[in-house]
Amino acid sequence: MNTYRKIDILVTNCGGPPPGDFESLSENQWRNAVDQTLMNHIFMIQHTLPYLKKSLLPSILAITSFIVKQPLENLILSNSIRSATVSLIKSLSFELGPYGIRVNSILPGWTLTDRVQELLESRAKEHRSSMEDKKSKITNKIPLSRMAHPDEFGRVAAFLVSPAASYINGVLLNMDGGLNTGLF
Repeated sequence: MNTYRKIDILVTNCGGPPPGDFESLSENQWRNAVDQTLMNHIFMIQHTLPYLKKSLLPSILAITSFIVKQPLENLILSNSIRSATVSLIKSLSFELGPYGIRVNSILPGWTLTDRVQELLESRAKEHRSSMEDKKSKITNKIPLSRMAHPDEFGRVAAFLVSPAASYINGVLLNMDGGLNTGLF
């Protein structure tokens, strides 16, 4: 990073921890999930913060998940730790706002990514059904009746880190096709 004098945009993201219920997960799995799902965001922000402070339009965008507002069965690691991540992001929006650094998060819902394909395959195998059946059960619960495409996600992310969103700070933006049934 010493080659560059500033960083304008930081996007943090990490894969989800393994599925499992509370009683099936070991202490080591919990520690690994915290390192993977929370600490990676922290370390990236810590290491880039001095460079972001030099930018005229700095922005941090954390990619988390809609499950922080609507937990999913058998994903207790992700449900728990991603909630800590969005609390970190909201807290940093207050702390870093005086430096002009905007800090936001996207809470994507079901998006057609490799990770979702793996989850669908795993669920289909576990329940002895097809991937299409599992996908259909999910999309039937989404008001837009489909999963998002990665390019739709990309457009939302590009907007949030752009100057067009210069007064948006501390937002936890649902991008779930209306799946979250809560008001907030």
